[in-house]
Amino acid sequence: MRFLNREAPQESGEVLLAAALVSHQLGRGHVCLDLEIALADPDTTLSLPPEGETGEDLPDKPSQVLQGLTLKAWETLLTDSVLVSRDTHQRPLVLNSHRLYLYRSWQHTCFVAGTIKELMARRFPVPADLSWRLSWAFSSLRSPKEASGKEIHWQSLAAGVAARNAFTVISGGPGTGKTTTVVQVLAHLQSLALEKASSLKIRLAAPTGKAAARLTESMGSALDQLSDDIKPHMPREVTTIHRLLGSLPDSRHFVHHGRNRLHVDLLVVDEASMVDLEMMAAMLDALPAHARLILLGDKDQLASVEAGAVLGDLCRDADPPRYDKAFMELAKEYTRYSLKRFQGKPGPMQEHIVVLQKSHRFGEKSGIGALARAVNAGDVPKAIGLFQGDLEDRTDWCCQIPKARC
Repeated sequence: MRFLNREAPQESGEVLLAAALVSHQLGRGHVCLDLEIALADPDTTLSLPPEGETGEDLPDKPSQVLQGLTLKAWETLLTDSVLVSRDTHQRPLVLNSHRLYLYRSWQHTCFVAGTIKELMARRFPVPADLSWRLSWAFSSLRSPKEASGKEIHWQSLAAGVAARNAFTVISGGPGTGKTTTVVQVLAHLQSLALEKASSLKIRLAAPTGKAAARLTESMGSALDQLSDDIKPHMPREVTTIHRLLGSLPDSRHFVHHGRNRLHVDLLVVDEASMVDLEMMAAMLDALPAHARLILLGDKDQLASVEAGAVLGDLCRDADPPRYDKAFMELAKEYTRYSLKRFQGKPGPMQEHIVVLQKSHRFGEKSGIGALARAVNAGDVPKAIGLFQGDLEDRTDWCCQIPKARC
């Protein structure tokens, strides 16, 4: 704020306050300041200061900082400011639809959104016998009801979606089979390539070393179940995203970028909920134009440490799932499963996101399953009631509860 005051000493206090609050929100993991929400409920939205303590120059509550300020007046001051842009002009702040961004955050947001839209527009041909291939691949993993078509096998649906799209998100809670699903997807796509006398270069990555090691372990056991002719062509090494891109010492930059892209045909990123906006932008910048991208992760699990919950934003309208008639017909053709009971107004990502619904770790009637659903739905009374109840499987709940909303 002091820097902006030096650069534009004529600016009003309301503009400088907005700049300070944007920076504050960035430190709390938000890429922008929503002016409308901040004015409607400043104490909850801003939580000033982060440490919960006030100094001599700070009021007790954010509502006192914004007292008397209207949205229209604030937006007018920002629009007229030399520090604020509404378009692509490079200024410290960018205002867009009641949201105020620091320029770099705005740049990353636009790039990630634009690149994902380009990926979503690309389609791949699928074999005529795709439904048979998927049925065979998941034959040992489906329950009798799923095998008969009475229940939907969501892993088959995810595999069908990934076979067609350049961009796919496979989400789901603990034990829903994300790793098993992606192994079958990779095996299927590699098999198609081998049938054409070629081979896909597949890379696996995760945000942290721990996540990479965990995926390496789970991938190993899943890969062992594949046929001997496909095993040699499957990836077994999982690296961190930083190592994949090639971190440059003492820099925010990487070896691989838009002018030196990764040598990969298919990139799978696990624990994608922990990938922040800037890292997602760097990864998409380095992705070759012809490559596929599959994001794996639990949309309700830990968000990124840095600003920008990309996976959570992508999956915002994904659960409960809603599909239009065209997609339901496509899903029926690819998997033989009917999605009629999920018919409704779809979100913009309906053809690219599958949230795995069935947990193989705990059943629908288990305590941890009920608690997870209550937490995700924001049902506080029900969550408290479950904690106070006498349920047999309450052991180790703390390591299973969706942490993003606890």
